[in-house]
Amino acid sequence: MIQAASLLAAEEGGNPLIPHTYELVVGIFAFLVVLVVVGKILTPRIQKTLVERTEAIEGGIQKAQDAQAEAQALLKQYKDQLAEARHEASRLREEAREQGAQIKAELREEAQAEARRLVEAAHTQIEADRQQAFAQLRSEIGRLSTELAGRIVGESLEDEARQRRTVDRFLEELESSSAAVR
Repeated sequence: MIQAASLLAAEEGGNPLIPHTYELVVGIFAFLVVLVVVGKILTPRIQKTLVERTEAIEGGIQKAQDAQAEAQALLKQYKDQLAEARHEASRLREEAREQGAQIKAELREEAQAEARRLVEAAHTQIEADRQQAFAQLRSEIGRLSTELAGRIVGESLEDEARQRRTVDRFLEELESSSAAVR
């Protein structure tokens, strides 16, 4: 087969590396057609598509940056609102604690005032009961002493004035003897 190829090349009579003129003209014409089609029609379309894609990508990047900046701003605003809400909640808790302490103090003061009033009322009642008991005791002692004196003396001490003087004198003697014992 090699021999056949070398034989064919010898018959053509020229250098197999140099093309024929008509092939060279057709090749140059085809190259120029392809060059014109690619250079004038396809290259602007490709450039236009590349520019659009570049703008779309840059626009997308810008939109993403804008969205990220907006998200950062919203996050900061949210954190600020959260901090403010926490501060407000802390302030409200402190106010409630203060109000609770104030109400507690007021209730304690009212309870102490009520206790003082009850103690004073009890003292007053005790003093009144004591005075009443003392008056009843004095009357009973007077009646008993009059009856006893009447039995001892043998005469009736029914006279009201005489009875009162005797009772008063007996009670004075009784008080002076109890004061001397103290």
